Order: sequence, then structure tokens, then C-alpha cells
Amino acid sequence: MNKVAKKIVLKTRKQVYGDMLGNNASLFQGEGFEFAELREYVYGDDVRKIDWKTTAKLGKPFVKVYKEERELNVVVVTMLSGSMYFGTVKQKSDIAAEVVGTIGFSAVKNADLFSHMLFADRMYDLSKPNKKLFSVHKAVEEVTEFDPLGKPADFKALVETLNTRLKKKALLFIISDFVGEIDLKLLSKKHDVFAVMIRDKFEEDPSELGYLRLIDMETKQSFEGNIDSGTLKSYKKALLKNDETLYRQFKKQGIRFVKIYTHEDAAVKLMKGMRG
Repeated sequence: MNKVAKKIVLKTRKQVYGDMLGNNASLFQGEGFEFAELREYVYGDDVRKIDWKTTAKLGKPFVKVYKEERELNVVVVTMLSGSMYFGTVKQKSDIAAEVVGTIGFSAVKNADLFSHMLFADRMYDLSKPNKKLFSVHKAVEEVTEFDPLGKPADFKALVETLNTRLKKKALLFIISDFVGEIDLKLLSKKHDVFAVMIRDKFEEDPSELGYLRLIDMETKQSFEGNIDSGTLKSYKKALLKNDETLYRQFKKQGIRFVKIYTHEDAAVKLMKGMRG
């Protein structure tokens, strides 16, 4: 195992099994339940389980009743396109590896099935569902060793691949910076989808750099340009539009998400996002 992967494995395993997440039953607490039926509210029921749509329709409170599933099928997809090869504090790809480690160890700790897919312009690897620690080690190592340069993010191909490959309902984590044409509607109908957005603060609020030569990490093509206030204004506007469209889709499709910046602790932010 390379040094970067070993460091990430040790850090995330300590966080999951140590004080940070160790006092909690699981990172996925509350996830392992399948909807069973609706019944009328009785005193003492958890108000968070009230189905407000049914309550409004029938004029009296109803709650959702769940049955516990025997195990979760936790699937983590890391979208490692060229744009993930960036970071002012840490590489976005390294944060992705930390997220993979955190989710993987949490799944194994909870005796759930864990599998990992590596994707960019196509699928590069898909591990079999496993409950062993070595499967998490392998997934983290694959992310740290993968070369994303020159590889675009093809979300359409990702959705088609997952729709074909995943036969069993999954708690599906998709890790990416989520920039571009993205539609996860098909996946959200079959799986519980959780989007993990990884960004760098400089991406969202860059400073004027003047005239310089840049390289597109997804195509490896270089170009020259003046990064002045006008250029930055147009760039920020486009990124804001991208994110607003994405958030609307997530809300409509019932997809939860968390945004993790490269200067933040991935495990802490992920835990808050899962339980927020």
C-alpha cells in the first residue's frame, strides 16, 4: 500500500472505531429501515415519523411505520475525472479517498455489505460486496493510485452502468465535484442516493490571476487567457447556475447531499451531513 493510502486508511479507521464515531452505533444510523405501512398517530410516537402529506389529506396525524432490514448494501462510487486533480489545501481526490475510507469502515463496523466503483469516462473497477476490512483498504488505495488527468466525468454512462450492475437496492454514495450535465433521477427511483460534493474554496471564489496559460485537466488541452474580474464574474455565475440546478434536482428526486471542502475534515462533515 502506498504512503498516501496508508495514511488515509489509518486516519479514517481511527475516526470510525475511535472517539469520533466510535460512540455511535453506525454512521448510517436510521438508514437500515424499510417503509412498511402508515398508521394513525398515538401519544408517544416520534413526531419526526409523521407523514405530513397524509396528515394534511386526512385531517388527522399519521406516522410511517418501518421494518428493520437485516443488512445494508452500501455502494460507494468515486467519480475521478480530471477536475478532481486540484486543491489548494489537499487534492480533491485525496478527500475523496478519505470519504471512501470513512464510509467503508463504517459499513464494515456495522456488518453491512460494502462495495466500491471507480469511474470517470467509464468504469475502471467494481469490487464485489464484502464485509472485510481489506476491501476498504483496497478501495482507498485504488483512489489514491488512479490517474484522473485527461479523463472527463461521464455521468450519463455512470447512471447507465449502475442501473445495469446494481440489482439489489443500495445505499448509494456518489463522490464527485458535481460540475456538468448531471441527472440521477433513474438511480434515485431504485436506490437511496447520497451525493458527496467535494470542492475547493478557490474554485468557488477564485482571485484575479492576470494573463496566463491554463490546462484543462479533463482534456489536457492548454489555452491562454486573461483571468480578470470580468472573466471571473462569468465563471462564478456559470458555477452558481450549475449548483442551483443541481440542488433543485436533488430536492425533487429526494437525493440528500453534503459538500466537503478540501480544508475540512471529511469524516466530521460527512457525519453531520448524514445525520443533519
